[in-house]
Amino acid sequence: MLPTPQKFMLTAGTGEGKTSLTAFDAALFDAGVGNLNLVRVSSILPPKTHFYEKIEISPGSLVPTAYGSITSKNPGEIISVAVAVGIPEIDTYGVIMEYSGKFSQEEIEKRIRNMVVEAFKMRDLPLKEIKVCAVEHKVICCGSAFAGVVLWY
Repeated sequence: MLPTPQKFMLTAGTGEGKTSLTAFDAALFDAGVGNLNLVRVSSILPPKTHFYEKIEISPGSLVPTAYGSITSKNPGEIISVAVAVGIPEIDTYGVIMEYSGKFSQEEIEKRIRNMVVEAFKMRDLPLKEIKVCAVEHKVICCGSAFAGVVLWY
C-alpha cells in the first residue's frame, strides 16, 4: 500500500523551447518542479493534508501531482493553465481541479473556481476555501504553460 501524502503546494510556470517537449520542460523548470518525476494523479486532496507555500523535494523523486498544461506553436497566442484546490469545512478530503486553454489568466481563474464549487456541490460537501494557482503565457515561438498541485509526505 502506498503512503498517503500529508502536504500539498500549488505551483505554476511558463516556458519557451524549440519543440513542444522542451517548452514543457522549461515550464516545469519555471514552476520549480523540473527536476522531479511527476506521477500524474486525479482530483482528490487526501484528508488531513496541509498547505505549504514551498516543499523541498530531492531531485529525481517520484512525486504525486495533479496538473494541467498547454503548449502552442502559434506566435502571439495567449495560453493559460490553472489548478485549484477546494478545502472542505469538515475534516474530510478535498477536491483538486486542473484546466487549460486559450484564455486570459483572469478568465481561467474564474472558470476553475466555478469547477471547484460544482465538484463540492456534487459531493454535498461544505466548501471552506478555494486556493488557485494560474499562469498566462504569450507564445513567442513554441510556448508552454504548466500548473500543478504537488502532493508530498
